[in-house]
Amino acid sequence: MIRFAVALLLCIMAMGKVSAQELIVIESPNLKCNDSILVFTPKNVNEQTPTLFLLHGWSGCYKDWSKKHDIQEISNRTNFRIICPDGFYNGWYLNNTDPEKMQWRTFFWSELFPMMQKKFNLVPERTFITGLSMGGHGAMNLFLDNPDMFKSAGSMSGVLDLELTPLKKNQIPEVIGDKVERLAQESAINRVHKLEGKNKPFIISCGYDDFYVRCTDLFSEKCRYMGIPHFALLTPGKHSWPYWGFALEQHIAFFQKLMRGDNLGY
Repeated sequence: MIRFAVALLLCIMAMGKVSAQELIVIESPNLKCNDSILVFTPKNVNEQTPTLFLLHGWSGCYKDWSKKHDIQEISNRTNFRIICPDGFYNGWYLNNTDPEKMQWRTFFWSELFPMMQKKFNLVPERTFITGLSMGGHGAMNLFLDNPDMFKSAGSMSGVLDLELTPLKKNQIPEVIGDKVERLAQESAINRVHKLEGKNKPFIISCGYDDFYVRCTDLFSEKCRYMGIPHFALLTPGKHSWPYWGFALEQHIAFFQKLMRGDNLGY
């Protein structure tokens, strides 16, 4: 397995302060190609700095978040290291049913996460994951894979039930095939039982004018039925970058409360 990292120190003068972004490129046998990862490290980084994996949505790439919002400024202000990997245009953060094609989930757990864990000294109590739309589903699915590796997780406008997206007709089958049962098997809503009995509160949010709000509603309903602690935030908003910028701030604030041990109301 060949890996290489390229550090790009992009000096940005903002209010008289210098910030740095790092581009890490992993040549992955599991992806059959390279994955580019943008890392935003806060100016006051220390050994207690928390880390957030931030996933993009369908048809996007690793640069999406930083193109639409000032992720370096958010990193500096919140003191979160923010890692933005490439989930590819239609990857869904899943393993392709064809073993000769992209195995993204395996890539995350066998390559990306261990590399970030070693490079940045990640510990579960200060490690989080969230994402938007396709990335909201990916973030929750990865959290459900290994909840003990994260303090918490989130989903913004997440496609938490793959059966509730029109993309199930001609996009998702490119990844998981055309068998209807695979949609259910791979959907985060049908894997949330893995959190039963664990005190792992998480946050799911959506604009109530978003066409995926039903996914958030149903996911929350199922969690309530199972007694799984979670915070569901429904506010004005559509499937849009202004909403996701707002939601990201809410998710980070929630993660900060968890780390501080604040009163969460239960």
